[in-house]
Amino acid sequence: MATYVEKNLVSGEKIIYKGQLSLWHLAPNIIAGVLLLPVFGLGLLVLLGVLIRYKSTELAITNKRIVAKFGFIRRSTVEIGVRKIESIQVHQGILGRLFNFGSIVMAGAGNPQAPIPGISQPMEFRKRFLEQQEASA
Repeated sequence: MATYVEKNLVSGEKIIYKGQLSLWHLAPNIIAGVLLLPVFGLGLLVLLGVLIRYKSTELAITNKRIVAKFGFIRRSTVEIGVRKIESIQVHQGILGRLFNFGSIVMAGAGNPQAPIPGISQPMEFRKRFLEQQEASA
């Protein structure tokens, strides 16, 4: 079954890099789910929510754009052309630095800032984007 990104590629577009959410970013919810397991299975609902969020988030760099898709039933996407992005910032706290996760914030001409929180290996994502931006220039 094709993913959202694969289904929405335009002619001549190919995926260069796929990112993913970090489980460390979701750790507080996972811990809450485990602690709430004895409470009438409430923890299962919390853990199911974490699983859905993890599996339904897609992050990709193509040769033409960056695509981020969030949500399972209700969908939210951020799609910005590689040439339109003027800056890309990485935000990592202490735990993010230790466990290699953080947020990416993209800003472009005429576009508001587009944050993508909780990415695993955000510096690698940034590096791959900069390489693609250089190649498409």
